[in-house]
Amino acid sequence: MNYDNKIFITISNTENGEVNEETIFHYHQKEACIWAEYGGGMILKGFLVGLANPDGALEFHYLHLNKSHEIRTGKCRSTPQILEDGRIELLEKWEWTNGDKSRGESKIIEKIA
Repeated sequence: MNYDNKIFITISNTENGEVNEETIFHYHQKEACIWAEYGGGMILKGFLVGLANPDGALEFHYLHLNKSHEIRTGKCRSTPQILEDGRIELLEKWEWTNGDKSRGESKIIEKIA
């Protein structure tokens, strides 16, 4: 599975999360290394970096600046599912590494170009 140059949008998130349907992720990949820029909604600017496992699952850390000018950090494991139309859906289990250090779940889906 290759995530290079894929665009994802959020379709669900738990209440303690900050990304929403206005947040757009632009992924890149080189070999096992993945990274992305994201922003929109409550997020002014965000970045993530991590690894793509051989099964397509992603493990990464993220950092963003929200509209309240707070720097938030966390870690995430994303499990891919291939939809009938060929798009990738990522089921995410994440955890803040600052602030309240709570956990949550979100789902993002590949945007049709």
